[in-house]
Amino acid sequence: RILWIICVTDALEKLFPWATVDQWEQCERYMPQVQACADWIAQEHLLLENGASLCYKAGYYLFSRALYAQAEPLYQRALHIREQSVGPEHPDVASPLNGLANLYKDQGKYTEAEPLYQRALHILEQSVGPEHPQMAHPLNNVAILYFEQGRYAEAEPLYQRALRIWEQGLGPEHPQAAHPLNNLANLYKDQGKYAEAEPLYQRALRIWEQNLGSEHLQVAYPLNGLAALRSEQGRYAEAEPLYQRALRIWEQGLGPEHPQVTHPLNGLATLYSKQGRYAEAELFYRRALY
Repeated sequence: RILWIICVTDALEKLFPWATVDQWEQCERYMPQVQACADWIAQEHLLLENGASLCYKAGYYLFSRALYAQAEPLYQRALHIREQSVGPEHPDVASPLNGLANLYKDQGKYTEAEPLYQRALHILEQSVGPEHPQMAHPLNNVAILYFEQGRYAEAEPLYQRALRIWEQGLGPEHPQAAHPLNNLANLYKDQGKYAEAEPLYQRALRIWEQNLGSEHLQVAYPLNGLAALRSEQGRYAEAEPLYQRALRIWEQGLGPEHPQVTHPLNGLATLYSKQGRYAEAELFYRRALY
């Protein structure tokens, strides 16, 4: 029985793809088998590295679909296996820690997310060094956590550090560098520093369009941010097509019911409300709400 569990887990781990949107259908097809493997691994107390990798990849897929309740036990299983097999301070433990923290952050469970992020940061600092490109992801994520809590003074230096690490390690035009650029722009926009925010949005937009294509999901983030910035400045005619483009990209890529779609929906509703277009605003507010 255990040999067959190991064989099936190994086969599934090789087959299960990283959950880019174009692979979602394939991921979903394998999920019943993944869940069976995760249950068997737990029942037999097996510490299989391929089992940890499979659970982590499946957890990431479910997280990407905003299926948080289903993703959580898979992330936790991946974390448990790695902690028990390689030790709690091993760098391989940082990935499920960061994934679980992202899941809690996206649900607003900030007090649960923060210590997981901090632990992942500590592990990576000790193992790869404070300037390694692997450090930038958890730094950027902790900064997002602080930003969402309104802790701007704590978020800004972390965004800047993540940006510096990615620029120096991967180059200033690398797609990874656009993440902290866009996030810094969000931070400055929310503080009313529009002159500082706009060029960062523009740079993030250019990097992602040039590297990933004009319809990639990442492109919608700076589009939505620029739209919000221009709406707040009263530049409604410029904001509306940006919101509409961000909405189209996310609807087509993630599906019309994904939580990410609510951002441009709410932005458009607010824009229409400011213009006195109340019937249109109500439709978009209701759609974002439900």
